[in-house]
Amino acid sequence: MDIELFNRQEKREKTELVLSNVYNLPAIPTIMMEISRLLEKPSTTTAELAKVIGRDQGIASKVLSIANSPLYGLPRKVSTIDFAILIIGYQDIKNIVTALSMVESFKNKTDKNLNQKDFWLHSILTGLASKKMAEDLGYRSGSEAFVAGLIHDLGIPVIHKYFHTNFIVICEKAASKKTSYMEAEFDTLGLSHQEIGRFLASKWNLPLALCDTILNHHTPSLAQENRILTSIVHIADYATHRLNVGHFYWDDEYLLDQSILEAFKFSDKAQLDKFIEGYKELFVQEANTLRI
Repeated sequence: MDIELFNRQEKREKTELVLSNVYNLPAIPTIMMEISRLLEKPSTTTAELAKVIGRDQGIASKVLSIANSPLYGLPRKVSTIDFAILIIGYQDIKNIVTALSMVESFKNKTDKNLNQKDFWLHSILTGLASKKMAEDLGYRSGSEAFVAGLIHDLGIPVIHKYFHTNFIVICEKAASKKTSYMEAEFDTLGLSHQEIGRFLASKWNLPLALCDTILNHHTPSLAQENRILTSIVHIADYATHRLNVGHFYWDDEYLLDQSILEAFKFSDKAQLDKFIEGYKELFVQEANTLRI
């Protein structure tokens, strides 16, 4: 075996061992379980759901920002959780709270290597773009695409929080311009943020479709199942880079998986880029709304 591959395999095994033994990895967030329990009861009211969501200021503020998204096209500002739930809908609010609570679980202090606001903006824009593109491309569930897009990079804050020294090394290697962040991840940890994100998604027993998307959002051609959903998130993620709106530095050298051209019948990359350009105004509006 090549010595470099051997070293990476050794690092991978060490990283997996650390992950398996990190007992303070967040359990399934309580708010997720409470919302699920309430929605199982036909008698549950909007006020009851709003009360649970309102107890978490971080999630509540993000639910409001999503409800005020241009995607919903409301003529007036949504200022209460109750109204936001009515706008978003019961089933979608469950999926959105699930995704938001996952992201919030790994929220850490901003430092020079990970700006939380930038990460949030990229995540939510990718989620909203995934939802809109899924609907435009005829995918069965825009809500599922939103969640998949929102949590696609979950592995990055996990590395930041539980492998902080390695995180700094990864950033330094990528900053030298001699390697991409993805390559630096493999070189430092033996695996990628995609694999680390999938580890957590599996730990939380998330649906296979979400696990697959997290694992392959940079390489949808490798997805054995759920390739269409994974490809949609890949396009949305690439779009933040292509349009330079909500772009996250981790994707500075974004490699487009050419398989998506065939998957969605784009004749070439130029046609895909034209498709993406059609979302630019929406991206800018969303970004301005989310920065408020």
